[in-house]
Amino acid sequence: MEETHENGEQDFSDYEIIVYVRGALQSAFTDDTGEYSRLIALLHYNERLGPDEVALLVTSLKALSGAARSIDSVQHGDLLNTILNMSLWNYGPDVMDALIELITSLAVSSGKFVDACLGMLVSNFAPPYRFVDALKMPYGIARKENVLDRVHSALDYIAGLVPLAPSRLCPIIRERMPKVFQQSIKVPALILFVENILKLESSAIGELVGRTMLISAVVDLLIDFDVSILQQRTSLFRVDIGWDEILQENSSKGIFELELEDEQIPDDEDDDGGEFGKESWGQKRLWKSQVYDRLEKLDSLMVLTFQHLKFCKDSGRLEEVFDYFLHSFQSTILTAYKSKFAQFVIFYACSLCPESCGVRFAELLADIYLNRNFPFVTRMSAVSYLASYLARGRFVQNSSVMGSLKRLIKWCSDYCISHGGDFDPTAHRVFYSGCQAIFYILCFRMKSIMEIPHLNTQLSRFPLRQILKSSLEPLKVCLPSIVEEFMQQAESVNLLDERGAPIFDDMLESEFSKAFGGIERLDSFFPFDPCLLRKCDSYIRPNFVYWSMVRKTYEDDEESCSDEDDVEVIYPDVNGDDGVDFDEFNDSLNKMSITPGDSFLKKNMEMPSRLRPSMSPELM
Repeated sequence: MEETHENGEQDFSDYEIIVYVRGALQSAFTDDTGEYSRLIALLHYNERLGPDEVALLVTSLKALSGAARSIDSVQHGDLLNTILNMSLWNYGPDVMDALIELITSLAVSSGKFVDACLGMLVSNFAPPYRFVDALKMPYGIARKENVLDRVHSALDYIAGLVPLAPSRLCPIIRERMPKVFQQSIKVPALILFVENILKLESSAIGELVGRTMLISAVVDLLIDFDVSILQQRTSLFRVDIGWDEILQENSSKGIFELELEDEQIPDDEDDDGGEFGKESWGQKRLWKSQVYDRLEKLDSLMVLTFQHLKFCKDSGRLEEVFDYFLHSFQSTILTAYKSKFAQFVIFYACSLCPESCGVRFAELLADIYLNRNFPFVTRMSAVSYLASYLARGRFVQNSSVMGSLKRLIKWCSDYCISHGGDFDPTAHRVFYSGCQAIFYILCFRMKSIMEIPHLNTQLSRFPLRQILKSSLEPLKVCLPSIVEEFMQQAESVNLLDERGAPIFDDMLESEFSKAFGGIERLDSFFPFDPCLLRKCDSYIRPNFVYWSMVRKTYEDDEESCSDEDDVEVIYPDVNGDDGVDFDEFNDSLNKMSITPGDSFLKKNMEMPSRLRPSMSPELM
């Protein structure tokens, strides 16, 4: 019944409002659209609503839900746009419930509204810009829970009633996902959006939507940030010079020396003109700001992904989820040219389950390298990943290392036999990448392997000597710093001796090494070089081998561990627990000077000093 207040305002019953809403919808088909326009205006109210206004808005939304089948996509276009642009974050629980009811009613009433309704729900994965800072406060946290619980319940409901909906959800998520160059989005909003994707992945609807596609969306976003950071840093250091020229300035330094260095990006005050010139200081500051912003976002996204993997581990579904990450790695990360950080997602996943996920990762990389059906660039990328993973993974067992080495050495040995006398670094680049991988693994692992008798015997029987003595001469083609370190360790334990006599005298860099691993091949790097993102560090460091920690065969144990900055690396034995106290290990690592204590990156999210390009080669 209609009631009149003393001030002249009128209250309307729910029935009268429903009649009004239906009449307004009908008026959109006539020349008199006043009621229709007033209905649209009513839906625009979203701030400081009094109890009566909330009740009116709730009843109107419910009336629209009941009339969902009468809503026409053309005649009611303005109304639809208004509804679909309403944000759940702006309202209390009653309005949220009524709006969700309307969205689900529209979605199930007609197939032509499904995409728009899914898009509206996905847009609520993150709050409006003005609400982001409130996420840190109690009322903001409560609002977040209220909104997202309703969003995911609505997605489940629609997916259960509309068969088309799950297949449409992933493309919509990708379309509405925050973009790398979208400076306006704050870190909490970006993290919340991706958090919702991962929540979908682990929910019942994940199977219908496609877990592979959901995880690929997250990994692709990581790669986009990763590559954009490198591109922006190139602009920051040199306006006109690319990565190859930047690294040529340090071509005399070996790959192991570079790891132990850290540089700060020069401050504007110290710039005397130089490469930038004073006219570009403003642009330089802008680039710095953009690099910091993207670093912070990528760092936070990586940690969120690590936490999701840990959650999957604790809930007993890591191996299932690992399949999806492995697929995404092969299709996205492996083929990315300038990835520096994103690959640590797969590294961390392997560290959580080395006996299964870790072994499968190594086997996949070896399979790709040994398969002639893959492009040579992909094969070279795979073997670089394999070498870096086996060298850097503190959790990787020696038995797994030896299994991969056996496959690589056998393939390289067979290749030498079938290509004898045909010396051409360009034509044999896949072979040389395999040799370089073998040398690199042994630089990190040789002493650990040699100390286990049956592995020592097995390594000594591998045809390494035949490969090195072949007419393809890999020692003259691979990166000189890796060759020198490998040979120094191998000779110290007589690994390559024949009847007690050294067989290699000339290890000097030649013009051929410049064709593959010298100054002409500056993109040869190993993808699990230290990850210096600040937040990621606590996840990666306990599982990671830094070069300063490696025990070399030519060093005495006392000598290699005499410096407090060096920590003995104990690789897991084949048959059991290595007995390492991780708390003690972390304390020791905190004393290490892998990078200077005042590292700009650690304090200010600065870029690492040596962001070498990806291993996917840009060959001649």
